[in-house]
Amino acid sequence: MKHNKIFLLLIGLLFSWSMTAQDRAAWMVEATSIDPANYYGVTLANGVTGIVSSAEPLKVKDVVLNGAYDYYQRGRVSNILKGFNHLNMNLDIDGRRLGAGNVQNYVQSLDMETAQLITRFTIGDKAEVSTTMMALRHLPYTAMATMTITAKKDITITPMSVIEAPVHLTDVRNYYAEIDRPHALIRLLTSVGKSPSGKLRLAASNSFIFEEGHGKEPRVIHEDWDYNMHLAKFTKQLKAGEVYTFSIVASSCASNQYDDPHNEAERLTIFAALEGRERLLKRHVEAWKEIWKSNVTVEGNTGVTRDIRFALYHLYSFSREGTAYSLSPMGLSGLGYNGHVFWDTELWMYPPMLLMQPEMAKSFLEYRFQRLEAAKKNAFSHGYKGAMFPWESSAEGSEDTPVWALTGPFQHHITGCVGWAFWKYYQVTKDKTWLRDRGWPVLKEVADFWASRVERNGPGKYDINNVIGANEWQENIDNNAFTNGMAITSLRYASQAALELGLVPNADWAHVADNIPILTFPDGTTKENATYDGVEIKQADANLLSYPLTIVSDPKKIKQDLEYYLPRYSKEGPAMGAAILAVLYCRLGEYEKAAKIFASSYKPNEVPPFGVISETAGGTNPYFATGAGGMLQAVINGFGGLSITDKGIEQKPGSLPKGWKKLTITGVGAENKTFEVKE
Repeated sequence: MKHNKIFLLLIGLLFSWSMTAQDRAAWMVEATSIDPANYYGVTLANGVTGIVSSAEPLKVKDVVLNGAYDYYQRGRVSNILKGFNHLNMNLDIDGRRLGAGNVQNYVQSLDMETAQLITRFTIGDKAEVSTTMMALRHLPYTAMATMTITAKKDITITPMSVIEAPVHLTDVRNYYAEIDRPHALIRLLTSVGKSPSGKLRLAASNSFIFEEGHGKEPRVIHEDWDYNMHLAKFTKQLKAGEVYTFSIVASSCASNQYDDPHNEAERLTIFAALEGRERLLKRHVEAWKEIWKSNVTVEGNTGVTRDIRFALYHLYSFSREGTAYSLSPMGLSGLGYNGHVFWDTELWMYPPMLLMQPEMAKSFLEYRFQRLEAAKKNAFSHGYKGAMFPWESSAEGSEDTPVWALTGPFQHHITGCVGWAFWKYYQVTKDKTWLRDRGWPVLKEVADFWASRVERNGPGKYDINNVIGANEWQENIDNNAFTNGMAITSLRYASQAALELGLVPNADWAHVADNIPILTFPDGTTKENATYDGVEIKQADANLLSYPLTIVSDPKKIKQDLEYYLPRYSKEGPAMGAAILAVLYCRLGEYEKAAKIFASSYKPNEVPPFGVISETAGGTNPYFATGAGGMLQAVINGFGGLSITDKGIEQKPGSLPKGWKKLTITGVGAENKTFEVKE
């Protein structure tokens, strides 16, 4: 009996260890085979500062500043700016500079739970090195990197903190200062410069954090190499077996954020340096612990859990509550799509964020609200009333689509997407104060736009002509299914909002909504537009009437539309369209088919070495946050069965693919609810 108890105890301990190991595995994304020629970095971000990893040891590829735009690349339109690269490091050991050619066992690991990138490598028989880098969650303009060097033999190390300017910054000035106080000596390495047109001023500052105590730190030397790079360095002798750790804190901002970015970057760096590594790390980890209360777990499939968390990690990293920042298709992972804001936010990334992080999602809406006047001006210039939101938006909210792209003047469904998103926030939060002050002003102008946009050609023929729909391969077409469906929906939402506030809605809104046509083929299949003849399509359009809209709600009609359009989806189209199909097949109860489509919505798009997703299969422009939003909708709204209705967040009965034992979604909505689906 005693032996049986011991055996059962050992089995229990082994099971517990196994579960712990599996759980950790679901938080870690590792890159072990790093090929610099085929490397797509992972992003560390806090909603304001984005830091993209590099294949080169101790380097960072890009630092991207949210909301900072200027004109300097393609299309004669604004581009999101790269800031100073303020976390680059060099390391000399015994006088030799380390690089990709003389390091071994090189591994990079993203710990999603604490949003830290951990890099490890060895340098022959001399040393083992590890670095940990993070964009501090509680300090939006500040990042931190910590280096630990373990000497295998007696060595001399010379670590360097480097600030480099991207080539597009002009009038770059480099500074170094030491601020001596009774309990600390702060060394500030600072660079300032101007954006290409001179519109913005940018600044970055960093400082070492030493752990020896005041008066025992190594002597730091400043070297000013040229206008685009300078560094601070120190030299230290290490004995065999000795472990040495130091950190660098770095802050960056631009004049769109602070009138005086030079002084502010230095103040923020001083603050971080005097907080110290342990306090900074503690608050950063606590902030992410709070964020991860909204989480998704698939029991029985560690790999899928990790993939889902990887998508959540990126959307959480790219967003920040309490701001007026929105999301571009590539988030803060680089300059893709010039960092502009499209419908990708409202229709693809916003829905899962609204369910999981409503306060972060609120910031996306604030971005639109603060640019409402620009949207009204855009409507006026095109001969319409109300507000016409631009297809591509940056700092000012004016149209920023390159002139050669017809999507700017004609892809009008974006205005409906904005109105739709505003009402969805109210459905989730029931925040009537927000509805009165923020939601209603936008919904009213959106409805006025559609009432003026339709061409009133008789009952049932309030046509919306000459547009580009969600399927952008069909240009300048009439009565596009998704455009018309979104116009109908946003008109009705505006009427609902008025009634919710005790106001009298404009009677014309309901009248217009009732007369906008949804075209069909003779057999009743939804017709994508008036001249659509069955050609290949880029992405979901007519199927969007079934989800996220509810224009087409009869299961037989949903299936009919799916069976017609599924063979017509291009393999070269973006990832998010397939995710919508997965949701719809879930709602039809065809879960295995949904599972196959779900996997196809992101797996073919993964690129090495971390598996960040690109826009298309075989693409090279990651990270495609739009695709992450679609994939998450397939999980949360498809397999998870969650819907946003006038009653709030509701769950419909669901089922799971083979191998998924239980799907758990925690921290949902304003009430932080938990939803489960079991096999």
